[in-house]
Amino acid sequence: MTEIRDQIIAYLQGHAKGKRKLKDIADALKMSSEKDTAFLKKELDAMEAEHLLFHTPENQYETREQAGIFEGRISMNRAGMGFLDREDQDSIRIESKEQNTALDGDTVLVQCQPWEAYGRVVAVLQRNKDHVIGTFVNGSQGLVFQPDDAKLQGRLIKIICGKDFAPIEGMKVLCSIVRYGTPLQLRVEQTIGYKDDPGVDITSILLDHDIEAEFPAEVMAQVHDIPQEVQEKDLAGRTDLSKDITVTIDGDDSKDFDDAVSVVKNDKGWVLKVSIADVSHYVTWNSPLDLEARKRGCSTYVTDRVVPMLPHELSNGICSLNPHVIRLTLTAEMQINKAGEVRDYKIYPSYIRSTERMTYNNVNKILDGDEELQKRYSNLGTLLSDLAECADSIRRERKAKGAIDFASAEAEIKVDEKGHPIDIEPKERGHAEEMIEDCMIAANVTVANFLKWQEIPAIYRIHEEPSAKRIKNFVNMSEQMGHKLVIGKADIYPNELQRYLESVKDTDEYQVLSMMMLRCMQKARYDSHCVGHFGLAEEEYLHFTSPIRRYPDLVVHRMLRKYSFEQCTDAEERKNDEQLCQAYAEQSSVRERESSDAEFACDDMKKAEYMQDHIGEKGEGIITGVTGYGFYVELANTVEGLVRLSEMHDDYYAYNPDRMELVGQRTKRTYRMGMKVNVVVLAASKEDSTIDFGLCGKNGKVLANHKDPRDKRDARRKQRRNVKEGRKRDGRRKRH
Repeated sequence: MTEIRDQIIAYLQGHAKGKRKLKDIADALKMSSEKDTAFLKKELDAMEAEHLLFHTPENQYETREQAGIFEGRISMNRAGMGFLDREDQDSIRIESKEQNTALDGDTVLVQCQPWEAYGRVVAVLQRNKDHVIGTFVNGSQGLVFQPDDAKLQGRLIKIICGKDFAPIEGMKVLCSIVRYGTPLQLRVEQTIGYKDDPGVDITSILLDHDIEAEFPAEVMAQVHDIPQEVQEKDLAGRTDLSKDITVTIDGDDSKDFDDAVSVVKNDKGWVLKVSIADVSHYVTWNSPLDLEARKRGCSTYVTDRVVPMLPHELSNGICSLNPHVIRLTLTAEMQINKAGEVRDYKIYPSYIRSTERMTYNNVNKILDGDEELQKRYSNLGTLLSDLAECADSIRRERKAKGAIDFASAEAEIKVDEKGHPIDIEPKERGHAEEMIEDCMIAANVTVANFLKWQEIPAIYRIHEEPSAKRIKNFVNMSEQMGHKLVIGKADIYPNELQRYLESVKDTDEYQVLSMMMLRCMQKARYDSHCVGHFGLAEEEYLHFTSPIRRYPDLVVHRMLRKYSFEQCTDAEERKNDEQLCQAYAEQSSVRERESSDAEFACDDMKKAEYMQDHIGEKGEGIITGVTGYGFYVELANTVEGLVRLSEMHDDYYAYNPDRMELVGQRTKRTYRMGMKVNVVVLAASKEDSTIDFGLCGKNGKVLANHKDPRDKRDARRKQRRNVKEGRKRDGRRKRH
């Protein structure tokens, strides 16, 4: 912001309403000439056009804060009501007539005065979508376009088609948005396929999140020019680690291996080497490959496929740390002491020859004593047991600092050759998975520490502390479930939350409480400024270990090479790279969110499709959310469905938002977070990604074997009350 703008803002902030007219501002800034006044008016108009200032009917100027303006992403429900979340305040509600062409996810400015609960959109700053995906279906007057997004299905839509385009029932298409507002004008741009064809469902979700499977021709041309074997000249200036016993440890189905580990015990503890594929050697800055990777931001992993950030020829080929072949790497070598602390480190370019491609399953079996596998991999010596000891010490040290370990069940959805789900179960997480996670976190922290203190431009992974409002709500909910969380009045520290989760780990409510706490957290994001990672309890953190599938990691590798290995000292270059890192950080955060949303959308759709084959089946679940229209229940296989109030016929249930529970007015039967219930599958819709449950048993009876902590507490209070009343009665009898 320019100096004159700073002066204008400062004046308005320091003066009450009635003294904010053009003349007042001009007098305060000593701009009395006609030329000065014209310049000031032009600047005020520009600030108003940029929504930095607002002009009232009384010719007063106001800042955003004075005008009651809030910026944020608008979210809408299926009924068309909009919401804008505010930190430490209630969300602003925005009726459809006040939404000013905004669509779900748009970044908007909303005006809402302190005494109001409802607001209005005064400007749309950034559109979330420039396209809509939908299907042609038979309506009362022939074929009509139905958007896949249920939030758009109630809107008036006008479709523009080319003269040669002939829609057919069931045809799924991608449309660009020609004009926002009413009607929403769309132009058909691409035919995706037919809704029941295998794979079209997931392709549609990916395209809706701007995730394109195919790579442009110029990208593939660059890939084909890259040798698929390491050249002798590429080894110059690198440390030879090819004689070290080094392994990759990944999932059974993994094809791209971007991290390898080796460890050697010494009298101080362990020397841990984390070697990461040197993707930046092949993907040069601003090349077609780089531009496409930047645009994608990350790889996306959905039910039946992976959409990679880099073409498979690279990610599974020359950039992958495949076994028994030379590969170029960057290595973070760390001296870990017996307490799990990194006492010394160095970061350097290297090359390795992976000794073995290991899987989590096999490593877990070896650590559990599988003699056959131990014999098969005897060439690794004590590597795996040493690695386990080293990683375990790192984990203990992380825990001592306050790193929070959230319990989260990730679903593994198995599909047949046509993409139809045939089984869903929680992914198992064993010792080997934890070992690699701990080693990668140690490397990420080490590189972040190096880049920060060397003042090298970088992209950091930051996670800010949760808002006081969210934590307060969690504290209240936890107490309702019988578990007290005591935190300080000022700052919130991760070790306080970690100790709390440890204290409830063996309770029935642990999974729900962990999930609720996770929802309280801010979203982790990328930034060029190092502000720390709350959840990991680290002051410096970034992503260094996955340049095949994350663009920020690739940027970190480039900055290491440029300023550490090649010793660039150009101040102008450094300043420019700092600005680029911030731009790349913001872009990568957006793309990560889109990728994550696509992955969740695919999972939700496939879970609903799976449950369509299980209508009428019964199961046990736990209540994970309570609302005014019902409550959500999660089954052991991670499938979540809604028990609607309209299906609870035994009583009239009232919703208590403070306690987040439903209470029967006649029976006083209560449903709250963490309770176990028996449910039956009533309905499921793949198209809407919804699952409906009903309660089993007489009047929706809660499982008899579930003991709610508050039931025990209330019973103890009742017992004490009865004893006390008994003593009073006994006393009265004695007196009489």
